[in-house]
Amino acid sequence: MQVGMLENACGLRHDYVEGTDSSPVGYLEGIFVMEKYRKRGIAKELLKNCQKWAQEQGCGEFASDCEIMNEDSLRFHLHVGFEEVNRIICFTKKL
Repeated sequence: MQVGMLENACGLRHDYVEGTDSSPVGYLEGIFVMEKYRKRGIAKELLKNCQKWAQEQGCGEFASDCEIMNEDSLRFHLHVGFEEVNRIICFTKKL
C-alpha cells in the first residue's frame, strides 16, 4: 500500500526464514510512515492488516528484518511484539 505518507508490503516466504519452523511464513517486506505522521498507531495498524492477510494465506508465523544499524526499526519491531532471533552480516563479491 502506498499513499504518500505511508507504505508497506507483506508477502509470503517459502524458503527458510530465520527463527521459524514452518512454511510459508508471512513476511513484512517493508513498512514506512513519514515522520510527521508517526506515533499515531498507523504502522501498527498496517502490520495488523499484514498479519491478518498472512493468516488468511495459511501462515502460522510472521517474520521481518531490519538493517543492523536501524535503531528506529529495531525499536518498532520489539514494540509491536517481534522477538529478535538472530543478527547477520551479509557479504557480496564480484566474479
